[in-house]
Amino acid sequence: MTTKELAWRIRYHSIEMTHRSGLSHIGSCLSIADILAVLYNDIMTIYPSDPRNEQRDRFILSKGHAGTAVYAALAEKGFFPKDELLTQCTNGSILSGHVSHLHVPGVEFSTGSLGMGLSVGAGMAVAAKRKNALHHIYVVLGDGECGEGSVWEAAMFAGQNHLSNLTAIVDNNNLQANDYCDNVLSWKNIAEMWSSFGWFVLEVDGHNLDELRKALSQREDNRPLCVIAHTIKGKGISFMENQKIWHHLSPQGDDYLNAIKELEEKRI
Repeated sequence: MTTKELAWRIRYHSIEMTHRSGLSHIGSCLSIADILAVLYNDIMTIYPSDPRNEQRDRFILSKGHAGTAVYAALAEKGFFPKDELLTQCTNGSILSGHVSHLHVPGVEFSTGSLGMGLSVGAGMAVAAKRKNALHHIYVVLGDGECGEGSVWEAAMFAGQNHLSNLTAIVDNNNLQANDYCDNVLSWKNIAEMWSSFGWFVLEVDGHNLDELRKALSQREDNRPLCVIAHTIKGKGISFMENQKIWHHLSPQGDDYLNAIKELEEKRI
């Protein structure tokens, strides 16, 4: 499967899953679909048939409310049957709304409370360094999430400890929950902030697969990597793109039908 096809399938599954379950956060799922596709298809070392293999790279979705997209990526890569996706949030399902590691192969850490993921990722990176392990740790954060103080504590720690086996990807879609990030808490230049804490920083179009692939392949000997991925919330469904309301809504009725139609047309 090509990376472009995987990104399409993540978007398709995300629409179907949020429609059936009535879950929100479809805008965030669509925002990170390309990032996940590149990570799971081109960058990370994964073992779908042996998900706890010690040689595996570790992935943490710090913005856990977009967990639907991660489940879709995992199912498409063979970690569990794709039919399981349609059970999300039903009684007895292993798939919760926010991403959870409980009984879900391929999920390293349960998230939902924002600001936790990078701290855990930094801890994993330290542990790997001490064991001389070669695996890499990847953490996807939201730009709104970067208003959490715990993010910057972890960023300072990782920079000072030269955690070159740690990569943070910021889903920089300029929206958080009910408003634009600049209206809630603006950092002016997010790339400069990460750089000031000792990170190697690259900025890319978060929907350009080649740019993502090139950036996420970069390594420095003594600095962690931060990729600022400039994205569009709701990317791929025109009436959802850059619209605040799709943080909370699930696609129902004509919205669902039009979203599926648009995706099908774009696949051809």
